[in-house]
Amino acid sequence: MAIFSLQNRVAFVTGGNGGIGLGMAKGLAAAGASVVIAGRNKAKAQSAISELRSHGTLADFVDLDVLKEDSCHQAVRHAVERYGRLDILVNNAGTTVRKQPQDLTAQDWHLVMDTNLTSAFFCSQAAYPHMVRAGGGKIINIGSMMSVFASSYATPYAASKGGIVQLAKSMAVAWAKDNIQVNAILPGWIDTDLTRKAREQVQGLNDRVLSRTPAQRWGVPDDFAGIAVFLASPASNFITGAAIAVDGGYSVQT
Repeated sequence: MAIFSLQNRVAFVTGGNGGIGLGMAKGLAAAGASVVIAGRNKAKAQSAISELRSHGTLADFVDLDVLKEDSCHQAVRHAVERYGRLDILVNNAGTTVRKQPQDLTAQDWHLVMDTNLTSAFFCSQAAYPHMVRAGGGKIINIGSMMSVFASSYATPYAASKGGIVQLAKSMAVAWAKDNIQVNAILPGWIDTDLTRKAREQVQGLNDRVLSRTPAQRWGVPDDFAGIAVFLASPASNFITGAAIAVDGGYSVQT
């Protein structure tokens, strides 16, 4: 359907070389978008780029250190120089430090907050003028179930993911006049490198997740292809400031 087409659109995905980011990038590519994967690991990105190009669209890598403001702006600028425009930004880069609050260092706190939240602000700022010039755009922030729920071992992660939802809402209000829609996705428990480590470090996590999830499985990155296309396409032109759970029903189960 034309309403879901991303032909002639350019997407910039932070942390798009694996996990949820790659799942979304694959959906965007399948819908016709050119995709720029932004991150630090170029070698890891090469297999992702090959996979994206198999859809018959253009895909490239651009170096990005999300902890540095200049790098965020430069990476977006390089993408625009390569493709001539920017229509879609996916703020997906993320990390965590699993410690009790009293054991966290200032370095732990800033690493997680700057990677997950501050980088999304910098990349959105960098993307804004290019989207205005293109007549509009779509920004998708990746939150988490921790945007809603709490965990004793994820204080900075939960704070950053709560913040990224409020960031999306604030930018949605500010930039609606520019025809830029900003929304957040709240992944549930998804089988990625990050959560595999969580299962190793948090006793009983796997069983707790399965018992609470009505779908009775962990999510997989490909579960995010459809929501990415929807929020990046004209189909969602009157949806902005929303936070949409993709969690197999985890957040509605008592």
